[in-house]
Amino acid sequence: MELDDNQVAQFLRADPQFFERNLKLLDEIVLPDQHGGAAISLMERQQTALRDKLRVIEHKLAELVKFGETNDVISERVHRLSVALMVAGNFNDLADVISNNLRDDFQVPHVAMRLWGNPPSDISSRPEFAAVEFDLRAWVDGLAIPYCGHKPALDIGTWFGETNSTLKSFALIALRSERSFGVLALASEDAQRFYPEMGTMFLKRIGELVSSALKRYVA
Repeated sequence: MELDDNQVAQFLRADPQFFERNLKLLDEIVLPDQHGGAAISLMERQQTALRDKLRVIEHKLAELVKFGETNDVISERVHRLSVALMVAGNFNDLADVISNNLRDDFQVPHVAMRLWGNPPSDISSRPEFAAVEFDLRAWVDGLAIPYCGHKPALDIGTWFGETNSTLKSFALIALRSERSFGVLALASEDAQRFYPEMGTMFLKRIGELVSSALKRYVA
């Protein structure tokens, strides 16, 4: 009586010790080499499959190590930003810390910030307090996470100066306490610097740090 594939498979599953009692069969059973070589034994095929799985695991492990190292570098930069924000003595110093740190430490080529509220009179004429349209303020207020993409559907005019027309990617981070009181805008000529699928955890943390440092100036 001939057995079909399912019956053979059911038999082997029902008797896991079959090959232990018939070890010679493992050398007699040959299979095509999955890499196109000559036929190999079942044991050799298993060893090849294990080596292939090991290579996949090693590749994933290398990716995890690289990801962890990258996160460590970014965490250190966020820490330096935190310290610099804490020691800034006034709004002018604070604004310089934010823009200079993001440009120099995070290599973000273009940084702009807009704030709304009731600033002290001695800083109300700074560009950060330039008028912002209601629609943009409402859009920022609705941001649950930082926006990353190639072109926000907003008029950010000449926030980044004459280079504005050459910019290809943007990140917009809401600055808020109970409600939003401003937005931190980052931009780059590199279309892949800020993209919709990128992680935003560190951008969110930067927004929280900057918000905490700035909120006393927009009360």
